[in-house]
Amino acid sequence: MNLEVHVIPVSDVDKSKEFYRRLGWRLDQDVAPTEEVRIVQFTPAGSGCSVTFGKGITGAAPGTATAALIVSDIAAAHGEFIRRGIGVSDMWHGASFPLEARIPGPDPKRTSYGSFFAFADPDGNAWLVQEVTTRHPARD
Repeated sequence: MNLEVHVIPVSDVDKSKEFYRRLGWRLDQDVAPTEEVRIVQFTPAGSGCSVTFGKGITGAAPGTATAALIVSDIAAAHGEFIRRGIGVSDMWHGASFPLEARIPGPDPKRTSYGSFFAFADPDGNAWLVQEVTTRHPARD
């Protein structure tokens, strides 16, 4: 079983399409099979899971989705998001939740699963970015 698509609710399809394009993600499709339905799908580079949003595809309120991205170099990813004009949080290490458990800066030992930053799309859908350099067993 594979997770292939994560549906996120958005209020403005074109604004969201521009945001995810600015992230550098591949546009897989933008189709409108009817006037009431539009489906836009993007896939992050190297990912087996895509993000789908649009019109008429979910009843969830815009801004209520939460998802995570995994990167192999948190500092490089943080810098790339900033270069692309994406508003990102400062990096932190320790636990991702609760907020009080966050320690500023990336993990000094760069422990796998230990460093994070966050960003949100135009509707406030939340994205957590986590550094993974060595996966836990059975996660290859």
